[in-house]
Amino acid sequence: MDPSTIGALGFLALVIMVMTGVHIVFATAITGFLGIVALKGWAVAVNIAGIIPHSAGSNYLFSVLPMFILIGFFASSSGMVQGAYRAAKAWIGWMPGGLAVSTVLAAGAFGAVSGASQATAAVFARVAIPELLKLKYSPSISAAAVAAAGTLASLIPPSAALVVYGAIVDESIGRLLLAGFIPGVFSALLYAGFIMLRFAANPDLGQPIRGLDWAERGKSLLDVMPIILVMLMILGGMSTGWTTPTEAGATGAAIVFVYALFRRRLSFADLQNSLVETAKLTVMIFSTFWGVFIFARFLAFTRLPTEIAEWLVALPFSPTMILIAILVGYAFLGMFLSASGMMLLTLPVIFPAIVELGIDPILFGILVIKMVEIGFITPPVGLNVYVVAGVRPDIPIGGIFRAVWPFVLIDILTVALLIIFPSITLFLPNLVLGAG
Repeated sequence: MDPSTIGALGFLALVIMVMTGVHIVFATAITGFLGIVALKGWAVAVNIAGIIPHSAGSNYLFSVLPMFILIGFFASSSGMVQGAYRAAKAWIGWMPGGLAVSTVLAAGAFGAVSGASQATAAVFARVAIPELLKLKYSPSISAAAVAAAGTLASLIPPSAALVVYGAIVDESIGRLLLAGFIPGVFSALLYAGFIMLRFAANPDLGQPIRGLDWAERGKSLLDVMPIILVMLMILGGMSTGWTTPTEAGATGAAIVFVYALFRRRLSFADLQNSLVETAKLTVMIFSTFWGVFIFARFLAFTRLPTEIAEWLVALPFSPTMILIAILVGYAFLGMFLSASGMMLLTLPVIFPAIVELGIDPILFGILVIKMVEIGFITPPVGLNVYVVAGVRPDIPIGGIFRAVWPFVLIDILTVALLIIFPSITLFLPNLVLGAG
């Protein structure tokens, strides 16, 4: 049997294992190991399986992940969510749909320190939906806005998903994080604009907030300053060259930690839980890397990614059409798989074709994350929608899925604009770090 056939069978076996519930760590490691045994023999497979955990775990590039994860756990305990929400309500609550717009913008701000989509959706389902319902907002629209707003955490830096992408394809983490900023803010503004237009056309959907004075607005700015400081530290430190992404993440975690202590919001139990949960999540991600790198080495031996790249390049379609087809596939996978799992499963095969097609790897990374976001709010398995419905079981999940479709269409529009105008994505990293 020729190597490419073995590679195709190995990839098929991997997909079947993942779809049947085998954890991606074991699915990739087992498939990759057995594939290398079939191609190169037992001795080579054992040698590779022994080397990869150390080489992957000792890679300095990956040390940024626990820092970003720790920021999210500290932020959840520090009151930053409530602070961001108060500030957004004070300044925007008077507009049509102002409280829903406040939810979107506050979730985007919190996503900038949490980096986790489902965590952001869960937190704001608890914090924002009760406030929205008090002002007689539509329950389904309120829940849909929270689910959609949670997706912003996948793109606005610091984003764990972008770090995973950079690690898999060996692209600059700093460039990726900078590239995610403008598309993330752009997505949040499009969400906010849609909500304002819809509520202006139908004021019965929810009442604006009345009676806020300028003193209250000024005071609310203090609540959001820690988030702004963390964002400036991470983006500013990397863009000026003062810090590496890991150092910027560590500094951000320290800022959030000190803020939580100052506000007396971080008990010893909270600190212990944050550290333990960070360690658990880091180990889970790192072990996933180990399995995927073994599988990627197997694919390299089969030359399957190279052959797929050559086949795609030879198709009688433009690179843009092929890119769109690939992104549609990612949207489908995003309905069933987590962001990390989807990228770890597909990028070793797809990325060589992206390079051959001449598509900018940084732009492709941002587009992939946008497709992941679409998958998070699209049936049948829109993870963010299920998270919100789990927190608020009184709101029918069918109604949330119906109300979330306009946000899906907005995301599709955003993807189209990013493809047509790649400078939206590449402007900031090229400005700060120079053309890649």
